[in-house]
Amino acid sequence: MFTSFNLKKLFGVFGVVFLLTLPWLAYADEKPATAAAPAAATSATAAAPAPNKGDTSWMLTSTALVLMMSVPALALFYGGMVRSKNALSVLMQVFVVFSLITVLWCVYGYSLAFTEGNAFFGGFDRLFLKGTFDSATGAFSMGATFSKATPIPELVFVAFQATFAAITCALILGAFVERVKFSAVLIFMVLWFTFAYAPMAHMVWFWMGPDAYTAANVVDAMNAKAGMLWQWGALDFAGGTVVHINAGVAGLVGAYLIGKRIGFGKEHMAPHNLTLTMIGASLLWVGWFGFNAGSALEANNSAALAFMNTFLATACAVLAWTFGEWIFKSKPSLLGAASGAVAGLVAITPAAGNVGIPGAFVIGTAAGLVCLWGVNQLKRWLKADDSLDVFGVHAVGGILGALLTGVFNSPDLGGPGLVTDWVTGQTGYPGIGAQLLIQAKAVGVTMVWTGIVAAIAYKIADWTVGLRVTPDEEREGLDTTSHGESAYRI
Repeated sequence: MFTSFNLKKLFGVFGVVFLLTLPWLAYADEKPATAAAPAAATSATAAAPAPNKGDTSWMLTSTALVLMMSVPALALFYGGMVRSKNALSVLMQVFVVFSLITVLWCVYGYSLAFTEGNAFFGGFDRLFLKGTFDSATGAFSMGATFSKATPIPELVFVAFQATFAAITCALILGAFVERVKFSAVLIFMVLWFTFAYAPMAHMVWFWMGPDAYTAANVVDAMNAKAGMLWQWGALDFAGGTVVHINAGVAGLVGAYLIGKRIGFGKEHMAPHNLTLTMIGASLLWVGWFGFNAGSALEANNSAALAFMNTFLATACAVLAWTFGEWIFKSKPSLLGAASGAVAGLVAITPAAGNVGIPGAFVIGTAAGLVCLWGVNQLKRWLKADDSLDVFGVHAVGGILGALLTGVFNSPDLGGPGLVTDWVTGQTGYPGIGAQLLIQAKAVGVTMVWTGIVAAIAYKIADWTVGLRVTPDEEREGLDTTSHGESAYRI
């Protein structure tokens, strides 16, 4: 007779077999050679320009840098901030969630985010990455950048964006570490990735590419095929809305629904290893150059601007947080300096290639101070056990950066402006008030969308497996109770 446990194992085996079979079914009817690339990319034709090797090399490097931001950087950053009995569980959650989302991205996530569909979702043209490579002819489809006739291999863009999707989901984990079920984490992530991350990426970043804008009479038709927030003119260079606000709000919802840790506010819950946290923060800073400068999609002036802004704003935020903490709490801390670095990185993300050097100074400094307030006074007002301050740093920093992007994009404040005519490449600026309103609307849509999706996803996970471990398991620690291992053996 089958026990419940054996049935679960049997269904698991069937599930794996089914997933391994699906790609063959997806490719079964594919015709060789000329499958059209998604609308975010240019069609692969004999006359299409060849990708620049420098651009391709830079994007491959950037992809590897963003991968490093999750494993090991984020895992170490988060792992050092929890108690020793839960350190391994955090490393495990980050490692497996990153892997899970990478697979889902290649199965259907990329297609939902970066192919033509409607203003909210893409289509299914790229399920299992169908059409990106034709083994019969050796042809690769090309993806668009932000310059005409300057493609990169679409698979490079797929991989780059996969790291964005995966780290965004991993960021959420910090809000409810030390008390959540591992199975609930995986169920939630599948649902939230599908219905929050993919549509937000589509709404903000999907458009038809510069080569589609061939003449003035096609502009309206091409714009109508883009994501909703892109149509509005929202600026988000590398993920202020898509990544940080998206993850921060989802984390806060989880902190409320899962509840506070046992002993929160009464027991000592200080980080167990700030050395790991500092190493993680340092690796995040290095990897973030791929995150932000790589979002230029080319090795060009825009990438150089994003690189320098990321470098400078982060340093400004470290100093702002450190001196702010020194003034208000009497002592500057390493945890504060590391948190300041992440706050600066978060806030400059939407602005990286959209503001000039003056904007980087202001955004970085403001991020250090505002996020310091976010993890202290704002956290007390919210009365949530957001364990590792995902909302206070990522959502608050992302909101600040998104709004200030609209201000410092202005050429009068040292910004590069924005492209107002993709046919000719002409740039302009609608004015601070107008752009700030657009940015605020984008922030509002992101917060509402992800908040609703997250609440439903948590509830589904709760109904199926339960969100939280038992009190005894929580007291003993998730390392041993959930994974049968320990981060340290002394």
